[in-house]
Amino acid sequence: MGLFNRKHSKPSLEGDNDPTIPNATRDQTSSSKLPPLSRTMNGAAAFPGLVKLPDIALPKPPDPSLDPAAYLRSIHAVRERSKLVLQRAKKNRLTHFDVDLSKFKDTAGYVCSIIKRDYAPDYKSVPPHGRWQHFDVGGRPRIDQLLASWPSQIDAQERTRRLIDLFLVSVLLDAGAGSAWSYKSKESGRIYRRSEGLAVASLEMFKAGLFSSDRTEPCQVDGAGLKRLNVEHLAKGLQVSGSNPIAGLEGRTGLLMSLADALNNQDLFGVDARPGNMLDYLLSHPSTQASSVPIVPLPTLWSVLIDGLSSIWPATRTQIDGISLGDAWPCSSMPHSPPAESWENIVPFHKLTQWLCYSLMAPMTKLLHIHFAGAELLTGLPEYRNGGLLIDTGLLTLKEAESKRGLEAYRRNAMVEGQPNVEVVPLFNASDDVIVEWRAVTVGFLDELLGEVNRMLGLKSKADALTLAQMLEAGTWKGGRELAEVSRPNTKEPPIMIHSDGTIF
Repeated sequence: MGLFNRKHSKPSLEGDNDPTIPNATRDQTSSSKLPPLSRTMNGAAAFPGLVKLPDIALPKPPDPSLDPAAYLRSIHAVRERSKLVLQRAKKNRLTHFDVDLSKFKDTAGYVCSIIKRDYAPDYKSVPPHGRWQHFDVGGRPRIDQLLASWPSQIDAQERTRRLIDLFLVSVLLDAGAGSAWSYKSKESGRIYRRSEGLAVASLEMFKAGLFSSDRTEPCQVDGAGLKRLNVEHLAKGLQVSGSNPIAGLEGRTGLLMSLADALNNQDLFGVDARPGNMLDYLLSHPSTQASSVPIVPLPTLWSVLIDGLSSIWPATRTQIDGISLGDAWPCSSMPHSPPAESWENIVPFHKLTQWLCYSLMAPMTKLLHIHFAGAELLTGLPEYRNGGLLIDTGLLTLKEAESKRGLEAYRRNAMVEGQPNVEVVPLFNASDDVIVEWRAVTVGFLDELLGEVNRMLGLKSKADALTLAQMLEAGTWKGGRELAEVSRPNTKEPPIMIHSDGTIF
């Protein structure tokens, strides 16, 4: 038996006295009152004045010699496999990139300058990387306003379910939008682009009930509502047109339509097939423990997402024994078979699953004070902002032969109507070995940067040091974007473009 009971079919109408304070204690999952949250340090909350949370034994990763597919789908494998590519990078033995380690401290120094500019001296105020901040673009607290708009009878658990509904759909839509797309908010009239534009668009579609089958409750996502979606519906919601194209529209639509079928797993998503019902699964799971707060092992959340959503990823992805591995790819910088086993040349990333983890932990932590044990297992996100930072600071340089190949691909693509044709940069498909190696070395160098950034900031103790999630939010992702804006001001694209299908980046 788990610690908490699963929800009833209807949200509780008791226990919520102040809907304008999103992290007030309104839930009924604990008999004790909880203090207000301080800033999070690793996606989990800190609770001043409470005893230290107990250490939780985390499950070990599957044995790759017995079940390589399960291992490569585990969160542990992302860091472990990427380290092999990092080791080659430190010896300047990558297949597609030259590595100048003399630029490592310059890269770390640039990241520090961004963090100091925006947060010094209060580094503890840096939030962990997640979707929540994208919704608040322009300084408008849209999620707090959304919470305040709901009736006071809606308790904290149902509020959290609704935010999980919203955040999951928004993350799945958050592949690279391209430089040509923008979104004009129906509420403010302001224009937003890229990740923030997709966040605002998904929020306004959510509030309009596009993802709900219940006309009396638009602010939810359910399988029946998603089944009604098609490309035309999503194009209208995202304001896509011939003059406002978005990359990977069909891929994004396909993910949401596939999500409708995945939500039929009643054990994870309940009888009404809502993403938010994973909250009840997590709270009632045997691995969840009670201390001052509910403690959920990160691998339990990971299993819900990697297994519960496995059917939504394109079937053409890398497979072992007929099992799709999702965002995992063969890489020439990995051990070769023979003599290595056939699975050993594959490096997994699971970028969108990790982005979901980072993003979904936030509402569960802020509204219900859930602590996620083992959040440090998550890695830096292998995407083009973090990876672009390494190239734009000179740490990585694409080798000449690959650069020529990528530039030729860009020129061919530029002949297609609506595709970018200024500020020429190399272009590759997401499955290209250049991109796979770039992503793997990005994961490795982000771990290395964390230690150097904390040293440069003088944050020596574990209590003071930034977590990886904080450095991603305040430093590398933001820094990569700002360097792209300066280096390529017309398109603001990364130094290498990826031909996106809307299901990876």
